[in-house]
Amino acid sequence: MKVLVIGGGAREHALCRSLSLDPDVTALHCAPGNAGIAEVAELHPVDALDGSAVTALAQELGAELVVVGPEAPLVAGVADAVREAGIPCFGPSGEAAQLEGSKAFAKDVMAAAGVPTARSYVCTTPEEVDTALDGFGPPYVVKDDGLAAGKGVVVTEDLETARQHGHACDRVVIEEFLDGPEVSLFAITDGSTVLPLTPAQDFKRALDGDEGPNTGGMGAYSPLPWADPKLVDEVLETVLQPTVDELRRRGTPFSGLLYAGLAITSRGVRVIEFNARFGDPETQVVLARLRTPLAGVLLRAANGTLDAQAPLTWRDEAAVTVVVASHNYPGTPRTGDPIEGLDEVAAQDAPHAYVLHAGTKRSGDAVVSAGGRVLSVTATGADLTEARERAYAAVGRIGLDGSQHRTDIAAKAAAGH
Repeated sequence: MKVLVIGGGAREHALCRSLSLDPDVTALHCAPGNAGIAEVAELHPVDALDGSAVTALAQELGAELVVVGPEAPLVAGVADAVREAGIPCFGPSGEAAQLEGSKAFAKDVMAAAGVPTARSYVCTTPEEVDTALDGFGPPYVVKDDGLAAGKGVVVTEDLETARQHGHACDRVVIEEFLDGPEVSLFAITDGSTVLPLTPAQDFKRALDGDEGPNTGGMGAYSPLPWADPKLVDEVLETVLQPTVDELRRRGTPFSGLLYAGLAITSRGVRVIEFNARFGDPETQVVLARLRTPLAGVLLRAANGTLDAQAPLTWRDEAAVTVVVASHNYPGTPRTGDPIEGLDEVAAQDAPHAYVLHAGTKRSGDAVVSAGGRVLSVTATGADLTEARERAYAAVGRIGLDGSQHRTDIAAKAAAGH
């Protein structure tokens, strides 16, 4: 099978790595890719938001499956353009991707489907923002309605910070704060059948102890030793299947990767948000544990035959991912700094630990930083303690001037808390 992956972040690197290990994949391409993906796939320049350009590239390559990774191309309808050309595509339509593209749309779908979520108000004026904030009280949860690369959400005790973020958005969702631990659960779906993956937990705050500003994610781990063994079945029954059924009922079937960000509250499971694609950094740990070859699963979702998929199998090992970010992230990042130590990780830590590139590019013989979250190190081990040790040993070999990373990824779970 010839596969083309669209995107160039750590999520796409994780996807390409898994696909490169699949014996059914005979040729692997990625556009535009990054310096790390170039080691496992042939790269091609493309405007990922241009459906015609992506389709033309897929046709030129004879791709038998296209996987659209990032949210912006999905919301822009790139998957629609590929499918219209008769090429199987893993990724929802532009309309269905509004589940991530618009927080208000997602809330409307959840209400119609009876999916448990936080009480919320959609606000379009400063006066509505102030009224909603006063109604809920702290901690304040303020979400930009549109796409914001994982940085459109502010959770704060400070009213003025909440007001400023709300007033700066054209349309904003303000909702009640959900207590309890958070869980990420991915599901692959063809619009009818829903196949949940294994749960993961990510770390949104920039600094240790869940301090600092929200980010796109600073690390993740799987499995979750503290989670109820029945959690996946419960979420499938109360969240994932009803949402997919509601979108199909509306005439906008969702085919691709449905990501549910969940809070395990004192009142039960509640949906924090939906995404329409694999989430970064959770993808790194989930795919590290997936034993079933990936390409066939994605193809069945793309061609509507997911009901024929055998149950997924998972490795017993735990997986931990630690993100290395550039100076000043999540503010305006410094870029162009050389990254040292990548060869040392490959030589000394493989196969139990490896680097997945996100914001990188090649400059001559060097690999340099080219974004906020520069790379992630993913490691596996017999348990979370061993996986953490391996991940942080590999992170310690990497040199990037001014870089930052959290030192407490999966620490509480490994310690049994």
